[in-house]
Amino acid sequence: MADQVFWQKKTLQQMSKSEWESLCDGCGKCCLQKLEDEEDDSVYYTSVVCQYMTDECRCSEYENRQKLVPNCVWLTPDDVDSFFWLPSTCAYRLIAEGKPLPSWHPLVCGDPQRIHAVNVSVTSLDLVRDHEIAEEEWQNYVIAPQ
Repeated sequence: MADQVFWQKKTLQQMSKSEWESLCDGCGKCCLQKLEDEEDDSVYYTSVVCQYMTDECRCSEYENRQKLVPNCVWLTPDDVDSFFWLPSTCAYRLIAEGKPLPSWHPLVCGDPQRIHAVNVSVTSLDLVRDHEIAEEEWQNYVIAPQ
């Protein structure tokens, strides 16, 4: 049997910064604006995306994102208990829940474009940039659960 890879033998808290960063599959779902129902804490994804997300589902302002977008979430291992809002396919959430990475994940298959080919990323959605519409309109862009 092959040796276990780092995500199978380390907890999120034990990972190096580069290991942590490599878990991101590039789906772009973190960059979708989300709405939370205050009555039942349900989270609804919208097709409204951060203005800084590129066509490759990456942040064009990654290092400065929290200065430019103060409510941008910066995931850390200390936040594992609050990962419930992440999509069910997210590697951070999967590992926190003790589940394996899917076969299309770049760390598993070696192809960072595979996620787009299997339609797990947001590239197939008709996206609207968040700076193009008023926040009050976001509810009109709710999409199916992720």
